[in-house]
Amino acid sequence: MTALGALRVPEELAARVPVEQRSGGASGRDGVRLLVGRRAGGEVAHHAFGDLPELLRAGDVLVVNTSRTLPAAVDATLGEAPVVVHFSGLLDDGRWVVELRTPDGRGTTRPRAGGPAGVAVALPGGERLVPQEPLSPCGERLWVARASVADAMAFLHRHGRPIRYAYTERDQPAAAYRTVFSVPSDDGLGSAEMPSAARPFTTGLVTALVSRGVQFAPVVLHTGVSSGEAHEPPYPERFSVPESTAWLVNTARAGGGRVVAVGTTAVRALETAADARGRVAAAGGWTDLVVTPERGVRAVDGLLTGLHDPAASHVLMLEAVAGRQLLERVYDAAVGAGYLWHEFGDVNLLLP
Repeated sequence: MTALGALRVPEELAARVPVEQRSGGASGRDGVRLLVGRRAGGEVAHHAFGDLPELLRAGDVLVVNTSRTLPAAVDATLGEAPVVVHFSGLLDDGRWVVELRTPDGRGTTRPRAGGPAGVAVALPGGERLVPQEPLSPCGERLWVARASVADAMAFLHRHGRPIRYAYTERDQPAAAYRTVFSVPSDDGLGSAEMPSAARPFTTGLVTALVSRGVQFAPVVLHTGVSSGEAHEPPYPERFSVPESTAWLVNTARAGGGRVVAVGTTAVRALETAADARGRVAAAGGWTDLVVTPERGVRAVDGLLTGLHDPAASHVLMLEAVAGRQLLERVYDAAVGAGYLWHEFGDVNLLLP
């Protein structure tokens, strides 16, 4: 068994297009594979995603992120140089967290140094963006910037497109980056990148799960930019856990049901709202929680997630849920069986 830190994921295991395009339309979003790991016995098993209703049981709760993906990538210029601005998140003071990247000539981008401070970036429609300072003293990738646009959401929907990285083959419509659970928020805010663990769900599969007695509990976490090349810990993000979700999760756990988060974003939101005993209360605002094996999870019993780069910070959260030994076994099996990585790839279910 390969140690997780030493595991190398071959480039050909990047999912370059959605599964419905890989199959030529023969399958829907749920046509991905599902790799299941069970912590209690250490078993790893291969399934189709459509098997999920048989893998869960009545009384289980799936916690889903309803944040809608924004068209957060906008073409711009910095002096004479073309750049792409990734709008990561809107702060309470009206400024934006942004990442500036360099077009690579193939429709995607490559990293560049952040800033510089005070130099205006020309946006479409005569608008401009002025980077002011790095978001964190520990990094130069994300900057806090002031934009001249009066209605930021309308601007993005007029001039933006979904963020994509070099491992993808081509641009996709906005609908390809939205899940069956995504809904517009009252304030128009959303995620810079898709909460992709929920992408394989279809209305038919949701119906089958509900018919089996599995319940769904919504949370919101507007995820920011997490570059494919960067492995930083997550930055603060907006979240909301409604009272109804807190009640449903607490009731399920008291009755012996399992709480399975759909995606690392759902874990982050729910764990922020949980106390030391795992009891969840309604909460909202900003979360800077980083879930590590040392901290552990308190309200979450299982996790349905995509396959992450073994060096990414998200893997610490997976280890908190599954344990290091099972996670190494799962990722070894995923590479060996040719599972596909990233937002259009296959899925991993980690159970107690």
